Amino acid sequence: MAMFDIDVPYDRTKLHISLPEECVAGVLEGHQSEFKAEGTQEQLIERALDNPYSSPTLEELCQNKHDIVIISSDHTRPVPSKVTMPILLRRIHAAAPQARVRILVATGMHRPSTHKELVDKYGEEIVMHVATDDDAMIHIGTLPSGGSCIINRIAAQADLLLAEGFIEPHFFAGFSGSRKSVLPGIASYKTIMYNHNGQFIHDSHSRAGVLAGNQVHEDMMAAAEMAGLRFILNVVLNGDHEVIGAFAGDIHDAHEAGCSFVRELAGVKAVPCDVAITTNGGYPLDQNIYQAVKGMTAAEATLDEGGIIISIAGCSDGHGGEGFYRNIAENDPAEFEKSCITRAKSDTLADQWTAQIFARILAHHPVILVTDLCDHDMIRAMHMTPANTVDEAIAIARDLKGADAKFAIIPDGLGVVVTR
Repeated sequence: MAMFDIDVPYDRTKLHISLPEECVAGVLEGHQSEFKAEGTQEQLIERALDNPYSSPTLEELCQNKHDIVIISSDHTRPVPSKVTMPILLRRIHAAAPQARVRILVATGMHRPSTHKELVDKYGEEIVMHVATDDDAMIHIGTLPSGGSCIINRIAAQADLLLAEGFIEPHFFAGFSGSRKSVLPGIASYKTIMYNHNGQFIHDSHSRAGVLAGNQVHEDMMAAAEMAGLRFILNVVLNGDHEVIGAFAGDIHDAHEAGCSFVRELAGVKAVPCDVAITTNGGYPLDQNIYQAVKGMTAAEATLDEGGIIISIAGCSDGHGGEGFYRNIAENDPAEFEKSCITRAKSDTLADQWTAQIFARILAHHPVILVTDLCDHDMIRAMHMTPANTVDEAIAIARDLKGADAKFAIIPDGLGVVVTR
């Protein structure tokens, strides 16, 4: 019997999938790892900064500035700051040697990064954004949705606000990057929860790869404009988290260029199947269940009602949020999703958005979570079936769907935009 074999990312290592070829309906994989960039990571970044989209150069923007703030992603994002940040800082210090330069870590609603996580990324003056610290916030306007735009005072009062980040498909904002550095990155929890409301999340435009008509995205872009985000450096990564594309300049045009690049590489067609095996791209993106939901949405997009999702994710950091855990563990998924859709925007619960999407998935698909790094009782409490190995998960799926079940394999659920 001919076998299909593939290794997929899991935590800081890989796990092996082996299936009979006749059982494999298809492999949904982007072309990021096949793309051959012209130059090293550093050369790509330098070239992007030399040729910004619809913007003066970084050096020109830095002239006569005294308080420069760079928004950077936290420990849950694989932004290669060890590559990008030294280049940014060298150029900034050369152009504005008199300026105070601070790195503002965009935690959004994530937990603060630990000292070790920060040391692994940076070497400059660092400020940790805490979304619940009202004293550190300032109101700067009203979002198109009607919510208050409240952001970190350090960013709002900077002479020059910059952001580094990366662009990939995002499960309800369309794509990451650019405006997400501000909202949710350095926004108040009040603004984040209003933007991430149940109606917006439920809308069919709030999906990976979709920007047109996406109200979540429109609010985020408005927040970035109000904050005065003047310049971005966003990169695109391959499966090894190496830079294969870099886009700098205007928050609209540089972002759109990066999104177009990702669309070309990440677009895949759904395949009919009984079971979809997905991952969250390995560490740091699979360090908790909250993040792993993103990879599950790629599997959801290729399955019909009742199709099984096998999620391979280490989840060494557990569920990823007490509110998220309680929203799922203490409710029937279908009922919780309904309650989110009907809840007023101003009454959005903490961590409601990912829980709402997870509840939507659980209401329509059995989920098997493959991990030996996470408490299995907690997984069961969250309406999933735990498995220690891929083979164990496949056996469970076959018990449910039959020995002839067809499997789709998504080696990196965050690296694809699945369309029908």
